[in-house]
Amino acid sequence: MDRLKATARLMIVSDLDHTMVDHHDPENMSLLRFNALWEACYRNDSLLVFSTGRSPTLYKQLRKEKPMLTPDITIMSVGTEITYGTTMVPDDGWVGVLNQKWDRNIVTEEAGKFPELTLQSETEQRPHKVSFYVDKANAQNVTKVLSEIFAKRGLDVKIIYSGGMDLDILPQGAGKGQALAYLHKKFKTEGKLPANTLVCGDSGNDAELFSIPDVHGVMVSNAQEELLQWHAENAKDNPKVIHATERCAAGIIQAIGHFNLGPSASPRDITNLSDCESENVSASSEIVRFFMFYERWRRAEVENSELYLASVKADCDSSGILIHPSGTELSLCDAINGMRSYYGDKQGQKFRVWVDRVLSTQTGLDTWLVKFNKWELSAVNRVEEPLELDLLRRVTNRSTTTDLLYSDLGLESYSGIVSGATPSMHLTEFLEVVLENLCWQSGDDQQGCVITCIINMKKDGVSGATYMHVHETWLEGSGGAKDQSTWLF
Repeated sequence: MDRLKATARLMIVSDLDHTMVDHHDPENMSLLRFNALWEACYRNDSLLVFSTGRSPTLYKQLRKEKPMLTPDITIMSVGTEITYGTTMVPDDGWVGVLNQKWDRNIVTEEAGKFPELTLQSETEQRPHKVSFYVDKANAQNVTKVLSEIFAKRGLDVKIIYSGGMDLDILPQGAGKGQALAYLHKKFKTEGKLPANTLVCGDSGNDAELFSIPDVHGVMVSNAQEELLQWHAENAKDNPKVIHATERCAAGIIQAIGHFNLGPSASPRDITNLSDCESENVSASSEIVRFFMFYERWRRAEVENSELYLASVKADCDSSGILIHPSGTELSLCDAINGMRSYYGDKQGQKFRVWVDRVLSTQTGLDTWLVKFNKWELSAVNRVEEPLELDLLRRVTNRSTTTDLLYSDLGLESYSGIVSGATPSMHLTEFLEVVLENLCWQSGDDQQGCVITCIINMKKDGVSGATYMHVHETWLEGSGGAKDQSTWLF
């Protein structure tokens, strides 16, 4: 990872579903709280790693649905794929490690002989991962017998059961823990082993993360039984591993504070934004503070007061220019004045704003060049997640149909709502259809732009920072805002 020239102050390695991302939090507030903390206090000198069981296809799909940050490193497919940066460059050295004593053809041949196993969708089958659904009652026995068969055929594999229904077969050298150990070894060779590493998880396939020497670990409050049992049997006396009292990303924030790894007060937890002012003001924290105000202004969560706008204008150079993504130029003060007519236009709506990849470079004694991605999420008319994605993922592999399930739950059939679903479809087939559709419209409710700005940190402004110039361009693939007149910053 070449972004940091020095040792990372902190490396967070987090699972996604039900750890970083809370599928029971419709406002995504715990995730947004983490985002604000990371970008204000950690992005410039720390590393964010997402370690997920999702394939690249489903990982990218999740990014379209949730207000997620861009990680420095992405570990996917239960530790069988490691990629770097925004372009997700694969680690070829890791591929070489995984090829040892691995034969995918033998794995699929032998596993295919078990009627208890149902093959997952094609997107979840990867070069070093073969994935099935299995009933919880059969999981232990199937795992034991399969392990013996593979050993007799000369393969060195591991079988991971997680989520109450997922069974993944991987090379023995694969897994979330081994992938992290590989990264640690790589960083150590380069003389850049992070000062602290915090691992975060909720399910069985995260257990290996907590076994890596010298890491801090947090099992979020909503951790599943399989992970809690592993902890009780293997790490209950390890003071560096805690079971948080907070769910998902809120539990990660709690762990940062518990282990004294750095600041743990998210800017989003501050009701009065004037309280954000402190000795630790930086270009990054100022960016986060401004867009929190912008979101709250449009949601009418702050008072409609000229004092607020006057305070923001005081942080803008009188000759400062804003270049809108459309190419229109206007003064920064005029742009702030234009906010008057948009007060509360998003009140009561699922409107959220977050910034990502806030990277600042000092270009003069008091001058900083800051570049980042800014995103807006607005709710659109769409079908809600049927039974919630969590329930659908945890439906066991049983011989029933979608109609029977709906009848049991007192629901109408979704066959006419979910594209590709049929009334008598087997539940596992229905799962695949829903995972493809997710009942969300391909992230159409997210718009983003790249913002480059020059900030003077002489502390002459109200916040201690003065905006000199702001230039916005639409993010590639974002398509721009549907109504560009409401895209202010």
